[in-house]
Amino acid sequence: MKYNLLFALGLLSFSSYSQSYSSTETAAVTDTVKNKKSEILNEVVVTKNKEPKPVTAVRSGLKPMDNPQSIQIIGSEVIEQQQAIRLSEVLKNANGVYVGSARGGAQESFFSRGYDMSANNMFKNGFRYNAGSIPDVSGLDKVEFLKGGAALLFGNVAPGGILNLVTKTPQFKSGGEISMQIGSYAYYKPAFDFYGGLSKSVAFRINGSYENSESFRDVVKNERLYVNPSLLFVVNPKTQITVQGDYLTADWTPDFGTGIIGKQILDLPRNAFYGSLWSNGNTKSSSASVLLNHDFNKNWKLNFNSSFQTYNRTQKSTAQLSGLDDTKIYPTPGYWNRGLTQAKNLEQILGDQLSLQGNFNTGSIKHQIFTGADWENSFATAYTYAFNEKAVMVNGKYDPSLYDTINLFDFDPSTQRNDIPNARATQIAKTETNRFGVYFQDLISITEKFKVLAGIRWSWQEAEVTTYKETLTSGKQTLAPENAVPTVAPKRLDNAFSPKAGLVYQPTKEISLFGSYSSSFTPNTGTTVDLKPIEPSIIDQYEAGIKTDFFKGLLSTNVTVYQITNSNLAQTAQFKADGTPNVDTSIKILGGETKSKGVEIDVTATPLEGLSINAGYSYNDMRYTKTSGTSGSFVEGDRVARTPQNTANLSFFYKVPEGFFKGVTVGAIGNYIGDRLGGWNDDYLWTPVTPATTPPTYNVTIRDRDIPLDGYTTIDVSAGYEWRKFSILCKLSNITNELNYTVHENYSVNPISPRQVLTSLRYKF
Repeated sequence: MKYNLLFALGLLSFSSYSQSYSSTETAAVTDTVKNKKSEILNEVVVTKNKEPKPVTAVRSGLKPMDNPQSIQIIGSEVIEQQQAIRLSEVLKNANGVYVGSARGGAQESFFSRGYDMSANNMFKNGFRYNAGSIPDVSGLDKVEFLKGGAALLFGNVAPGGILNLVTKTPQFKSGGEISMQIGSYAYYKPAFDFYGGLSKSVAFRINGSYENSESFRDVVKNERLYVNPSLLFVVNPKTQITVQGDYLTADWTPDFGTGIIGKQILDLPRNAFYGSLWSNGNTKSSSASVLLNHDFNKNWKLNFNSSFQTYNRTQKSTAQLSGLDDTKIYPTPGYWNRGLTQAKNLEQILGDQLSLQGNFNTGSIKHQIFTGADWENSFATAYTYAFNEKAVMVNGKYDPSLYDTINLFDFDPSTQRNDIPNARATQIAKTETNRFGVYFQDLISITEKFKVLAGIRWSWQEAEVTTYKETLTSGKQTLAPENAVPTVAPKRLDNAFSPKAGLVYQPTKEISLFGSYSSSFTPNTGTTVDLKPIEPSIIDQYEAGIKTDFFKGLLSTNVTVYQITNSNLAQTAQFKADGTPNVDTSIKILGGETKSKGVEIDVTATPLEGLSINAGYSYNDMRYTKTSGTSGSFVEGDRVARTPQNTANLSFFYKVPEGFFKGVTVGAIGNYIGDRLGGWNDDYLWTPVTPATTPPTYNVTIRDRDIPLDGYTTIDVSAGYEWRKFSILCKLSNITNELNYTVHENYSVNPISPRQVLTSLRYKF
């Protein structure tokens, strides 16, 4: 079923959450520490509380009307009311961010303003983390979406924006809850959350969950265990230390979706799973952090944060489907090869941050400065495997990278091949990356109405790749890569200055007009097909907009226009160095200059007590504006794949505040993702003229490789009831049973979830 954009914007939805602006004035609320106050800095805040929580992603302490960019915050009560079980569901509340692909069921990849956010732009408690896993939302206090350029504060990030996941922290007030979620496809998830004071100066919190579920996809299963403990130490009224940690282990079934021929996604059952029955994957991630906050006085604050994270993902399965069209061998359609894949990726990330925030005057001019330094060390290890056993015969030879051949239209999982092939590690690539940055920012209030924001950052990065390869003699392995002599590539050193400047004009307290320019230096992660570090990208961004906040937050709007120019966009390579298809997202190519232009509109309203309405619309046009024109380069003027031009969200939540129906809640959320391109962008193909000429000449054609995908709308409705300490919430998601797909380049064509039911029972202490 298709929905055009106007209909999507007209949908009223029923999600159990609210979204509202805070007052433009700085609000002070009581912190978890008694008698400790902190400034509230919010833009669009998705929360049920009348007083929203501090925005840690801003870091510098700017008021919303003084900040020349927009922010959205999704609070824990929204996550609870929405009954979200994945980050992609939480982000339905954030305008302009969307899921780009599912990557074989291993992770969710998010995009904003045309840019992939998963590599450098995902943060947890202010620190970059490996986004190769699906985070558990039960431990989240809030999710912060800082739109646009954030390089000044967060370093080497893409310009679309950053997502900061903030985990739950201790409280001195004793409390907690236990809950159980039960839903379609044998889904169940018990969870707990306990907090309170251990003494007058020490508080604790521990939360966790266990998830076990099947899927609308046959064979696919998930089993996850998550725990998140934390402690708060109040050293004195001006100093506090927060110690946090979390651990996640997840067993999941790799699922590369359905089949596709050329540009045509095959009409196959939504539930049909075409992978091997023994396909399996496991992800383990953990983190530990220490946050120290010290207030010298009301004008000067010091923060020191340190974090250590580990990540381990293993996977073994049949890979994406590969179609066969040799009718001489297979006279009927639908025969496909099933390839084999095995992977192991490890990473350790250590980071430190030191920052100072201060306020002072020079005559009648006010200054609000933010300065500091940060350092990060990342050590990533990637294993490459080869399969030892004979499998499918291709052109008279056995190809060990293929498992078997199946027919998608007549596939019987009960009769498929089930033996598990052996594999050996043929290569180990270890990449060590060191990052360092220093920055300074000053908000200069020339008058109460006219303000200037100016800042600069110097970033430095060093990357070194060490490769261990097996040694072969007469086609036989004689030395495993663990014992091989390493090949060390030359260190890659990059550094650059990243300036930011903004103007803010506030004719009244309810209206703020702003314009800004920022430049960012983005070293690209991963390697070329030759295992060399990818060159960095230089990105320039211009942004302008207007913010309004009328009737003390009852009606708030935010309109932003932007233009982003990327000197060289890095994308996953289609083929490896040996010419075989590439499924390793760390192997990339530079595609050429791109330009992203767009408009974002956010509107929030709270016309009645207990009722909140939220609407958002985003338009983005991202195209290649400069390419080499050589063989394999992309085509100038083409829209970049996986970037919808239009996205929209519209929702409302209503909780009856009094009377006979007090405690009843109803709501819904509707999301629209517009037309977009899957697969690969078209590229130039040069073929020599026959017979050969001197000098050689070529026929130049354009390979048609993109996969057009229609836009779609999903609607989730919910209703619930709260009575004393008990509550029950029921949600019906995708009520129209809309069918569409996320397509990761030319593989992993995964259908979206169909209509499902989820019920949550909760008891609060």
